Parts: sequence; structure tokens; C-alpha cells
Amino acid sequence: MSVSKPTNFNTIYTRALKRKGSEQALQALLPEVLPLHKIVNIGDDRFLAEMTRCIFQAGFVWRVINQKWPNFEQAFFKFDPQKMLLLSPDFIDKLSADKSIVRNRQKIISVPQNAQFIIDIQHEHGSFSQFIQQWPIQDLVGLYQLFKKRGCRLGGMTGPRVLRNFGIDSFLLTRDVVHCLQQSGLDIRDTPSSLTDLNKIQSLFNHWQQESGLSFTHLSRICACSVGENKLQFDQK
Repeated sequence: MSVSKPTNFNTIYTRALKRKGSEQALQALLPEVLPLHKIVNIGDDRFLAEMTRCIFQAGFVWRVINQKWPNFEQAFFKFDPQKMLLLSPDFIDKLSADKSIVRNRQKIISVPQNAQFIIDIQHEHGSFSQFIQQWPIQDLVGLYQLFKKRGCRLGGMTGPRVLRNFGIDSFLLTRDVVHCLQQSGLDIRDTPSSLTDLNKIQSLFNHWQQESGLSFTHLSRICACSVGENKLQFDQK
């Protein structure tokens, strides 16, 4: 880690507390974190569905995707991974012309590709949910990189958002979180993507987790609340 003496997390917490006005107000912004033993209750079809939702939301109006989501569930047969592998080119063409969903062919094609990703992981680990449950939390960056490498369109914020949307403990590198990390002395780019930067970030979050006992989810959100505008209606930190 390139910070000889990282900022004590209590300093960041105190700053977030002051900005939000009270302990109660700050605590209300902290998402619920799913207990580790409950991750295996998430069906692999739900992982594929959430991957698809996050992929379609990327660069688009989230509200529109959410409004159309029942149509997505119907069009993609409730995201059964095995069924998604059977989608023919003609059926892909049909989906690409279906006005009830968003007609982005490249994103539609990602569905069977991510179904294959999930099935490959099933063969290796029993189920995708077991794989996620067993992944070492101190190497979230490694998991994000695996999503990017083996999945389709799951790089950047998309893979981490899939985990966060299930309540799985994770940090998100939003603009405010990155700004907080930089203020804390971490020498990283404004949009960190190199393994060097990502490993620095993981190391600092691991340090703060050991120091505070907080989850990565809560560390990430508190970081976001300590800087920036924090417009709550858009808060996805």
C-alpha cells in the first residue's frame, strides 16, 4: 500500500457523521449486509437475472429497465441458465426486435454468455452461490477481476453492483468513494482500473476493516457520505 500512514477510519466516520447531521441519519444510509450463510439461498437464475439487469442499466435510465423488468423475466424464461444456452440465433433476432424490453442486441447476447459463465462455475464449485460464499472477502478485487475476465460486460462497476444489489458484502468504487480514498492519502487514478491501483484499494479497505470491524459495504458507504454532494435520490454508493 502506498500510504505510509493511512487515515484512521474514525476520522472519515466523524466527517460523514458531521455531514449527515446525526448518528441516526448516517446509520439509516447504511445498506443491510446479507449474512454469509444466506448467500447459498440465492438461486443461480437470480444471479443471471441481476447480471442482466445491471448490464442493461449501464449507460441507460435505470427506471426504464426496472419498469420493463417483468417483460425481461418473461422474455428470458426467468433466466434459467440452461435454457439460456439454447437460445437460437433466430430467437436472439426476435428478442432484438422485442419492444417490450430494451432492444440492445449486444446486451441481449450477453445473457447466454453469462449463462455459460455461471454453468462453468457450477461445474467447478457446485453452484454459483456456493462459489461466491466461499470467495475470500479480503480479495474482492480478485472476484471483480474474475467477473470481468470470465463474464460478459461485467467489468467496471457492473460486477460489483450485482453483488451489492443482493446485499453481499462489497465495496463500490464510485466517484465519491475514490475521492475519499485519495483524500486519505492513496495514490490512485480518478478512475482506478489498473491492478496496481485496485490492489492498493483492497489493501486499504482490508486495513480499515480490521481497524473498525465494519463490513466493506458500510466502509464504502461511509466513505461516500464523507465527501461529495451525496444527493440521496441518486445515492448508489
